[in-house]
Amino acid sequence: MTIERYLPEHRMSEATIFNDTIYYTSVPENLDADAEAQTANALATIDAVLTTLGSDKSRILDATIFLVEKSDFAAMNRAWDAWVSPGNAPVRCTVQAGLMNPGYKVEIKVIAAR
Repeated sequence: MTIERYLPEHRMSEATIFNDTIYYTSVPENLDADAEAQTANALATIDAVLTTLGSDKSRILDATIFLVEKSDFAAMNRAWDAWVSPGNAPVRCTVQAGLMNPGYKVEIKVIAAR
């Protein structure tokens, strides 16, 4: 089976696909925004990438959300709840983590079926 790499660079690829499974990590572009807006931005990017790769949010199997501040959990959940496909919620976990870019309040890793 072939591994597909979407927008590969030296350090990492934007996404990888193997056996019709998409692996992707989204970070926000609006670094001056609050956690809810950053989450919404990262989720919109997930939508765009999955569409480009022949999938959509209803096919997400697993999501891991990294939050810098535990206090942003409710704000992140508001954005997630407004976005998630009704009846198709994936397995999900949220982890408090120090992220590498000091502007990031959230980072979201998803695995989706194509």
